[in-house]
Amino acid sequence: MFVRINDNLCYLWRAVDQHGNVLDVLVQSRRNAVSARRFFRKLLKDLRYVPRVLVTDKVASYRVAHRELMASVTHRQSKYLNRAENSHQPTRQRERVMKRFKSLRHAQRFLSACSGICAHFRPRRHLLSATGWRTEMADRFAVWGEVTALDAAA
Repeated sequence: MFVRINDNLCYLWRAVDQHGNVLDVLVQSRRNAVSARRFFRKLLKDLRYVPRVLVTDKVASYRVAHRELMASVTHRQSKYLNRAENSHQPTRQRERVMKRFKSLRHAQRFLSACSGICAHFRPRRHLLSATGWRTEMADRFAVWGEVTALDAAA
């Protein structure tokens, strides 16, 4: 995904799991093998497990990083299986509301934090009944209230 920062095109690297939750985000000005290696290292360090399958688009830099860092993982390149490409709309909406990002660091900090929080409030609605969804959201908002201590401030 491209993000425009101060009239420069930057690349947004995102790792998404099989459920559509964003695992990691990296904003960089280049999309080459060095950037791909850096993203995969950062992802594997935080992930705590080795994925079974890696699905990417057809950029050649992914192949180089895959061979060096995750040779045992099956690599599939597909336009249709790539979940990261299909879930850019929330990022575009946040970017529009914020009137664009001002710097690479600003974009990195905001998107890293927001990606984890947004997944908390977006359960997979199509898999839940109406009552199940209501109880799930009530539980999630209760957890959010405990974490942010909203009840103590009021």
